[in-house]
Amino acid sequence: MTATPLYCAEPARIDAARRLAERFDLLLIRQRPATGYWLELGPERLELVTTGKHGAVYAEFVEGAARHRREQGGGRGQPVAKAVGLKGAKDLPSVVDATAGLGRDSFVLATLGCRVTMVERSPAAAALLADALERALRDDATRDIAARMTLVHASSIAWLGSLAEAERPDVVFVDPMFPDTDKKSAAAKKDMQAFQHVIGDDMDSSELLTAAIAAAKVRVVVKRPRLGAAIAGVKPSAVLDGKSTRFDLYVIKALASG
Repeated sequence: MTATPLYCAEPARIDAARRLAERFDLLLIRQRPATGYWLELGPERLELVTTGKHGAVYAEFVEGAARHRREQGGGRGQPVAKAVGLKGAKDLPSVVDATAGLGRDSFVLATLGCRVTMVERSPAAAALLADALERALRDDATRDIAARMTLVHASSIAWLGSLAEAERPDVVFVDPMFPDTDKKSAAAKKDMQAFQHVIGDDMDSSELLTAAIAAAKVRVVVKRPRLGAAIAGVKPSAVLDGKSTRFDLYVIKALASG
């Protein structure tokens, strides 16, 4: 995981930059770097930027794709909602998103009423999430949704293992980042390539799956590319296939009886 410095491009927000640096142990720098990747706090938001290769990467819960999903997303019929067990559920499950990334799936689940804890170990990704969450809490359209989302900056394996019985979630959601061997896909998603470069691949996904199964009360959901390999170790109880994405389900009762 690469250390990512933080540059404040908006003098009026230097206090906010200092708080981010302190909370996520980021190096606050006085000049914009000439090379590499860095976090930049501007007048509107925090972004992950680099020189010339692609646009900025940021987490967003208010506008753009998040707004479209919020207004036109398809409710509990969405694949991620079905995978987590929302379709037909009387009581909504508590969810831990153990690889929160930019928080897109967490936001969908929170929009549908779930309480979601986003766990992210990368300081850069966690800072982007904190900034997006703060902006969503200030906006009338997303305030109630953001209030159902909590951010934890920690290693999910250690954090899940530390939970007391009463703190265990119903569902643990895992979307591990693997090395991208599809050259066409990589070229089409340069912003995510940058994000992956900064936060690194999840090479300990087998250990994370074990920790997730031990912590979840009802099920673990692993999101994978449709043709991607399953996480090594425990065999899924069921698989939900989509057009480009697949969800491997690990149902705790089934695993215990098996």
